[in-house]
Amino acid sequence: MTAPIRVLVCDDQALIRTGFATIIDAQPDLEVVGECGDGRAAVDLARRLSPDIVVMDVRMPVLDGIEATRLLAGAGVEHPVKVLVVTTFNLDEYVYEALRAGAGGFLLKDAPPAQLLHGIRTVATGAALLAPEVTRQLVGRYASRIRPTEGTSDDSALTPRELEVLRLIADGQSNSEIAATLVISHETVKTYVSRILTKLGLRDRVQAVVYAYRRGLVT
Repeated sequence: MTAPIRVLVCDDQALIRTGFATIIDAQPDLEVVGECGDGRAAVDLARRLSPDIVVMDVRMPVLDGIEATRLLAGAGVEHPVKVLVVTTFNLDEYVYEALRAGAGGFLLKDAPPAQLLHGIRTVATGAALLAPEVTRQLVGRYASRIRPTEGTSDDSALTPRELEVLRLIADGQSNSEIAATLVISHETVKTYVSRILTKLGLRDRVQAVVYAYRRGLVT
């Protein structure tokens, strides 16, 4: 049998932490290997327990979830750990920074249990989790605070159609929605997405969204 996905849950609210752990442990393919209430403990436990994924809150004492994510999954980390950020939409404007720090995706704390479980499984496999409606509202809401990077951008290597697809990704559209918008097949969209990530040297759709906002390709 396939070994269960090993999950570390980090949230400073004990009730939420326990609730997440209970939901996760009830799944035959998931296993909670640790719990903690601050970012420093998350980093220490992750390094000691080597979980497959960390479910990470953003606002926590000692060390916040952004910096903890950067230490676990950021650029230059020798053995990066996959991180799923779970946040309160109305409070956390820093999720964008968490994504830049290396998080594989994010969910809202009021998401239904099925969505949490789907998110864990998705990010644990190395795929990105970007709920379209959350991307539009959360990333878009703070776009005015994201300054485009200076200098010549690598997006000059993209074709006009690839740039169009990148903008739709940044708008939070799924592959199916992009296919419908551009009147092309789902497989064609997947090919475009793959080419975009390869040309820009990006890991996943999360980084593509961050890249698009940083380059000023969307507003």
